Amino acid sequence: MAGRIEAGTVLAPREVEVVDGEPVDIPKPGRLVHLQFRRFAGCPVCNVHLRSVTRRHAELAAAGVLEVAVFHSPEAELREHTADIPFAVVADPGKRLYREFGVEAGTRALLHPRAWLPIVRSIAAGLARRDPAPASKQEHGRLGLPADFLIREDGTVLAVKYGEHIYDQWSVDEILALARAETDVPRR
Repeated sequence: MAGRIEAGTVLAPREVEVVDGEPVDIPKPGRLVHLQFRRFAGCPVCNVHLRSVTRRHAELAAAGVLEVAVFHSPEAELREHTADIPFAVVADPGKRLYREFGVEAGTRALLHPRAWLPIVRSIAAGLARRDPAPASKQEHGRLGLPADFLIREDGTVLAVKYGEHIYDQWSVDEILALARAETDVPRR
């Protein structure tokens, strides 16, 4: 596992393959990239968060933010669960990007007391919507932690959040505030 990436780190340019659509460049000229690491396809807790991002996708795009969500599931499995997501979804079943960005897994993902209520609510919401169930076996387990990175167009990591439990990620309001703070900073 590579070490954690800190704000101020400059990332080498890369192109990532997405499940449906054209590959995405990170960094992206003229845009901020919100690179978010989720768990597995069909994860009920991830689905609740992704729905909040999907509902406000137009606001994020208007703020100059390109959303990219990474899962450690195979592409075919992701397709079943992400067809209605209006932003880039990346399949990383080998967890190459997870290692590169220092994104971890651990029992605290599920055992942290702040995770319990989101777990119950997300499972109930998924059952009510009749979401397809995730695969019963997850190659990389169910203990992944989320992580968020906001990346400037020159590759500089502006902000980082490594989650302490499975529902510990930036809200859309936090992403928008970070984007606004970046656009309000004069450049030399």
